[in-house]
Amino acid sequence: MSKNYLITGGAGFIGSNYARRLLLRGENVTIFDNLSRRGAESNLAWIQQETGKDALNFVRGDVRDPEALHAAVKGQDVIVHLAAQVAVTTSVDDPVTDFEINARGTFNVLEAARVHGRQPLVIYASTNKVYGGLEDLEIIEDATRYRIQKYPNGIDEQRGLDFHSPYGCSKGTGDQYVHDYARIYGLPTTVFRQSCIYGTRQFGVEDQGWVAWFIIAVILNKPIMIYGDGKQVRDLLFVDDLLDAYDAAIQNPKASAGQIFNVGGGIENSISIWNEFSPLLEAIHGGAIAIEKSVWRPGDQKVYISDISKIRKTLDWHPKMDVRNGIKTLYQWVKENKALFA
Repeated sequence: MSKNYLITGGAGFIGSNYARRLLLRGENVTIFDNLSRRGAESNLAWIQQETGKDALNFVRGDVRDPEALHAAVKGQDVIVHLAAQVAVTTSVDDPVTDFEINARGTFNVLEAARVHGRQPLVIYASTNKVYGGLEDLEIIEDATRYRIQKYPNGIDEQRGLDFHSPYGCSKGTGDQYVHDYARIYGLPTTVFRQSCIYGTRQFGVEDQGWVAWFIIAVILNKPIMIYGDGKQVRDLLFVDDLLDAYDAAIQNPKASAGQIFNVGGGIENSISIWNEFSPLLEAIHGGAIAIEKSVWRPGDQKVYISDISKIRKTLDWHPKMDVRNGIKTLYQWVKENKALFA
């Protein structure tokens, strides 16, 4: 039997990919989005082209509007909350708006779900930034990357929270509210502390979505700025693998309700943001890539890798796309859709 899905921020990168997947398998999907981000209207048109113009229910709305949310939540079985202000730098420049969207907006979603009466499943896209800069850990500098000796398999969910930057604080606030609504109100919520998600339909910019941005910049012959020394390490997760994790949580509510999962590519898909990433990109692109360097940005972790052992064990999930093939797939998509970025 098909379910009714509400995806806040559903015209964004992750949301549009998930909406398409759900519609093609016969689910009922409502996208709730204010279309403020670049690429949102293009993503919306793409979903409709892929699935049929009348298959999708679109509501132009903002998570800062409780009344609009309450109306959209009615009748929904699953709420996938993706709407957010997503850039650390933007949060530093405008912490008030960042708070209103990420913290207050998430609270509004939870309240709409709580009074809904149907106890819908709530999936929340959190972030590894809730763990802060990890400055208390001994970080070892190798030739091409940093590593944390104490966590050879990555950071696990038992690591203490340390919200850093207004973005970390606002997303962390949402993270804890979502988790607590499961404990206090019995709302079946699942928090995904997401690492570096990348893939097709990602309109990356310098401040957010670095994998896509580097590829876009190379193809458009735009300058690339590296903040720090390029040895910063992230674990990359292709968007289709993330959506598999969402599906696994929704299909196994007894196992996922009330849980927090770190979700990323894990140690096998970790890479330094330039020293190791650039050789892959140069090989795909077929030439050297020029860069400029600048000072470190606030809140930038030298190394973050997700320990994904909990979600592997609980939901029988693991990444399928390796970094090399994922980057190649995204490069080809950007190249084929170059006009969208001009």
